[in-house]
Amino acid sequence: MELKDYKIIVTGSARGMGAATVRAYVAAGAQVVGMDVARELGEQVAADATENGPGTATFLTADIADADSVNHAFDAAAQALGGLDVLAHPAAIQRSGDAASVTVDDWDLMMAVNVRGTMLTNQAAHRLMAPKKRGSIINFGSVSGLRSEPVAPAYSASKGAVHSWTRTAAGAWGADGVRVNAILPAIATPMYDEAIARLDEEGRTAHFWQNEQSIALGQKYGDPDHDLGPVMVFLASEASRFITGQLIPVDGGQTSVR
Repeated sequence: MELKDYKIIVTGSARGMGAATVRAYVAAGAQVVGMDVARELGEQVAADATENGPGTATFLTADIADADSVNHAFDAAAQALGGLDVLAHPAAIQRSGDAASVTVDDWDLMMAVNVRGTMLTNQAAHRLMAPKKRGSIINFGSVSGLRSEPVAPAYSASKGAVHSWTRTAAGAWGADGVRVNAILPAIATPMYDEAIARLDEEGRTAHFWQNEQSIALGQKYGDPDHDLGPVMVFLASEASRFITGQLIPVDGGQTSVR
C-alpha cells in the first residue's frame, strides 16, 4: 500500500470524504491535486495536508459538471504532477424530495453533477492514464443506488447510474490497464450532518431504523479519516491491482452487494 510519489487527483476535496482522502494520500507520500468549486476551503485543506506531509497537495478550482472545466483542470493537474496514477472521485451533491414531486431542476442538477460529473472526470483520467497502461479510478456510489429511497429519488437514481457506469468503464478500460471501482460509504460528513439537521424528530427516528440500526459495527456512520482513508489508500495502491469493476461497501455492515 505504498503511495510515495503517486500522482493523484481528488475531486470534492474541500470537505468531508474528499478532504479526508486528500489527507490520507498525502500522509501516504503521494503528490495530490484537489479539485472543488469551493476554492478557499479547498486551498486550506491542501495547505494543512502539506504541512503534515510527507507528501504534498495543491488545489485547482473545477466544476465537474462542465466538460471544459474538467478537461482544463485535469490537464493542468497532470502537467503539474508529471502524469496521473489515480483519480479519487467523491464529489457529489444530494437533494431530498419524493418521487411524485421531485422537480426537474433538482433532477437535472443531480444528474449533471453526480452522473455527468462521474463520466467526465473518469474520461479525463482515462485519457491521461491509458498511454502508460496503468491507473486506478475510484468512484463513489451509495447504498441509495441499491434500494428504494422514497425521500431521495433523484439522488438514488444518480448513484444507481454511477454503479452501472463504474462496471461499464471497468470492462471497457481493463485492456488499457485502468482499474475502475466504486465504494459505497456510510461515513459521517458535513453533507450528512446537514441532511440530518433538516429532519424533524420523526424523520431522525426513521433515518436511524433505515440506516444506522443496520450498521453492525456500532450502529453509527464511520469516521472519514479512520474508516475511509485507509480504504482509499488500498484502492489507489498496487495492493488492489487485480480488483476492478467492483462496488465495495465501506459502511460497517450496513449493506451487502451481491
